[in-house]
Amino acid sequence: MNSFTALANSINHIFEAGIAITGLSLLIRALSFNLKDRVSRSFAFVLACIVIIFSGEAISGAVNDVQSIEFWLRFQWVGILFLPATIQHFSDALLATTGRPSRGRRRKFIFSSYALSTILVVMLALGIFLGEIVFENEVSPYPRATFWSIAFSIYYIGSAVFAAVNIWRAYKRTKLRASRRRITYLFVGAMFVLTGAFPYLQFGSVFARQFSLLFILLVVFGNLGLYLCLLLMAYAVAFFGAPWPDRIVRTRLLKWVMRGPLTVFLMLFLMTITNQVYAYLGSSDTIAIPIVAVITVLLAEHVITLVYPYIDRILLNSGDGDQFYLMQSLSERLITMGDLKQFLEAILAGICDQFQVSTGFVASVNDEGWEFVVHAGEIEAYEMGELDLSLATWQEWKSNSNIYYWGEYWLYPLHTQNDAEIIGMLGVLRKEDHQLEDGLEDALRVLGRRASMALEDRSMQRQVMGALEELGPKIELIQMLRASFRFDQSMVMQEFDEFNPPKEFSQWVKDALSHYWGGPKLTNSPLISLQVVQSEMPAYEGNLVNALRAVLKEAIEGIKPEGERKYNPEWLLYNILDMKFIEGRKVRDIAKRLAVSEADLYRKQRIAVESVASTIIDMETKAREV
Repeated sequence: MNSFTALANSINHIFEAGIAITGLSLLIRALSFNLKDRVSRSFAFVLACIVIIFSGEAISGAVNDVQSIEFWLRFQWVGILFLPATIQHFSDALLATTGRPSRGRRRKFIFSSYALSTILVVMLALGIFLGEIVFENEVSPYPRATFWSIAFSIYYIGSAVFAAVNIWRAYKRTKLRASRRRITYLFVGAMFVLTGAFPYLQFGSVFARQFSLLFILLVVFGNLGLYLCLLLMAYAVAFFGAPWPDRIVRTRLLKWVMRGPLTVFLMLFLMTITNQVYAYLGSSDTIAIPIVAVITVLLAEHVITLVYPYIDRILLNSGDGDQFYLMQSLSERLITMGDLKQFLEAILAGICDQFQVSTGFVASVNDEGWEFVVHAGEIEAYEMGELDLSLATWQEWKSNSNIYYWGEYWLYPLHTQNDAEIIGMLGVLRKEDHQLEDGLEDALRVLGRRASMALEDRSMQRQVMGALEELGPKIELIQMLRASFRFDQSMVMQEFDEFNPPKEFSQWVKDALSHYWGGPKLTNSPLISLQVVQSEMPAYEGNLVNALRAVLKEAIEGIKPEGERKYNPEWLLYNILDMKFIEGRKVRDIAKRLAVSEADLYRKQRIAVESVASTIIDMETKAREV
């Protein structure tokens, strides 16, 4: 074998290993994400066959002993034998997704194909299907053809025709331009996969011996095309069953491919080049190969991290402009409660340093009165109770930004930017007989305004997040409809009023119950948007809070056992709900009355809340059916 043929053969082995690794990576992705979709499941079977075929081909070219080569060459035939059945299955799933499910004939034919593949694999294991391995070929060893393998080749071609017809019918049934384009990708990819995986050496061994370099070059370009078509198919399949917008699907797939298959492919390529260079120099590459592998992975990941935002901007921006990047950076801009506390702690530390004291606090106003946000030093509980001043005094503070002293503290009211509403209070310990100097007063005002800004921003964010929570179910419905309409336009006329509660639904119920008699967790609860709550509103003169309270009460009564109230295990869940949320008793008193430990009480309370949530879900489902 001359040097050019050897180099081409080495490149071919790189592509074979790359296809096997890429197929395995895409298979893992398919098994991890949208496996519930029929097209994705059937594509996973195709990927499994590709992994078996090309891993067997790559390993057989890397080992030297005859027995290993024979084993891996026969092993790859397991994937070849099942590939026609999986392609048929994939094409049928695609056609069914576009609104043309099997009436029984296609399903029976595919089942028969899987059964035939299983029989042929058994024949392969028994040594009946293939002949002996031929090693005279300069290009690569191959198993000699038999009657059975020739008959299988005819069946292989027939399966390709069957799959092509199904995918073409799916294409004709699809109306959206983007969906047609993706089905075209699947058609080209499926045909190229079948073409690239066909065992040509069984029928073209004479051509391969006479024109070995040309044959290997054709195989290299064929494997390159198969590699690209495999990525193209994975891209198109990623949209099936995915409830996310197209830009999210593209982003996630691109990240997966760049950080997985492409990085490994680059590493294999550089390792092979290193091996060839050291072989040419007559040196050992034992040390160089691991170093090249590690450096390649590190540099590839680093380059991807640096370059990906620009790729994202060029390829993945769907024309939404600034909104797209605002949504991407939203999580970095939001102020969490922890962020707010860190900022206010820094402000409070600065004030205490200015006043040379160790005690201060920042309090905020909510529907229930005052609450400490952060504090320094020891502050007695009764002091906070005394701080809950009369409404008349509040009105006086709203009209100006004066500094007051209250007990042992200097107080600076925290207002909104337009001074229309008081949102909090900044307090710092006042030394005995100590008057404010100009510098201290200015420091208190400056830092106080910064604390006001933080509290106001946090309040606005809560309103925005509350609005997003209310929009959540509608957004999920829109995304589900988008996913359904991509390939099957018959879904447009179907009703999608089924209630699908989010995973946070039980927490919403618990929050609303915790403020059953009034509080922000009840007044701002996402449960208010439920149809069952809206339908109760006329009975409570348009008061949504009272309507929600009535729905919660009805749900609690729904798990109440029949008969007179008792304090036995049968009544335990109802008693916990009634005593904790309706009567407002303390946990210790409830545990003592029900003769359970506090830890067990919390466990039972969680079960009780989930029962209430389940009851409300049933009520909402019935309300939507009316």
